[in-house]
Amino acid sequence: MRRYFVVNGFDGALTMLGIIIGFLFSSPASLEVIINACMGATIALAVSGTSSAYVSEQAELRLALSNLQDAMLIKLQEGAHAEAARWVPIFIAIVNGSAPLIISLLIITPLWVSNLGIDLLLPPLQIAVFVAIFIIFMFGVFLGRLSGETWLISGVKTLTIAALTMVLIYLFTS
Repeated sequence: MRRYFVVNGFDGALTMLGIIIGFLFSSPASLEVIINACMGATIALAVSGTSSAYVSEQAELRLALSNLQDAMLIKLQEGAHAEAARWVPIFIAIVNGSAPLIISLLIITPLWVSNLGIDLLLPPLQIAVFVAIFIIFMFGVFLGRLSGETWLISGVKTLTIAALTMVLIYLFTS
């Protein structure tokens, strides 16, 4: 489940970064329009992550259970394997869908705060970009610690992906 959270959390962060950078490079738009675009993508990522993980994990675990039953020449419908085949897809789907939801909501929080009329030290889009970059870097740090790689190198790798994404958006939207 950790892998699902990181993969889809990273997708959510990079997607929000992409949308926000796209708005930064475009004609000025209202915060309400930007928030609605971000929320549309956030909801789509959450629904996609939840549903795709559920159907794919359910199919994989049913296949694994069937293969195990064939190998053992018995039915395992009441055992721990069958129970896992029923519940694991649900847990994975929840993690897979909640990761981009949580990460995306964190990134667009400065937009909501500003839209409420609260003054920020920097423009809300810039703060949202900084939040997205920080989260992307932290995913790299986490993966570096997990894999035994230097956390800084791993963090810089994920920052490089974010930078490449921003450059590509700039090149294709200018």
